[in-house]
Amino acid sequence: MIENPLSVRLIEYRILLASGSPRRQEFLRLMGIPFQVIRNEVDEHYPSHLKEAEISDYLAVLKSESLKKNLSTREILITADTVVWYNGTSLAKPKDVEETCKMLETLSGQWHKVITSVCFTTLDAQRVVNCTTDVRFRKLEADEIRYYAEHFSPLDKAGAYGIQEWLGMVGIDEIRGSYTNVVGLPTHIVYKTLMAMAR
Repeated sequence: MIENPLSVRLIEYRILLASGSPRRQEFLRLMGIPFQVIRNEVDEHYPSHLKEAEISDYLAVLKSESLKKNLSTREILITADTVVWYNGTSLAKPKDVEETCKMLETLSGQWHKVITSVCFTTLDAQRVVNCTTDVRFRKLEADEIRYYAEHFSPLDKAGAYGIQEWLGMVGIDEIRGSYTNVVGLPTHIVYKTLMAMAR
C-alpha cells in the first residue's frame, strides 16, 4: 500500500507549528503531517507603509523571530498570518461585537481579498510564500450580521468572519482562488513547499 508522499518525505523531520489556530492545526492533520504546536506570543504591529501581502509576509516572519534561534537540525518551524484587504485597508481582528458588525457592514455586497502568508524556517534557511483569494459577500441584512456577531466566533478572525462558519455558508456568493487560504492556510502551497524543503 502506498503511503502519504509528504509523510514519507518528512519522516526525518520535526514540524513545529507556532499557531494557536485550531483551523491551521486541523489542516495539517488532514494533510497527514505530524507536527507539534508551540506557543508564541507576538505583538502583531507592522510598518504603516506595508500593503496587502507585504503585511502578512512581514507578520509571518515576525512570528518566527523569537523561535528560530532554538531550532535544531531537521526541524521546520511554520508560522503564518492572514490579512483581509478591502479598499486600501487591512481589516484586523475586531475588538468586540460592535466592531464586528461595522466590519461586516463594510464588506456587505463587496469583493475583498484574503491573503495568507506562511513562513518556513529552518536552522539555516527561511522561505515565505503567500496566497490571495478574492471573496464576495452578497448584500447582508442587518439582522444576519448581528446574529453572526453575537452567536459565533469572529473576534479571533481577520475581517471579522470565518468562511467555514454560518455567515460564510449563507452570505458568500463567490470566491476566486483557494478556499483553504480563506480559512487560514493555503494547503496546496504548504504541501509543495514542504515537499521541496524535505528533499
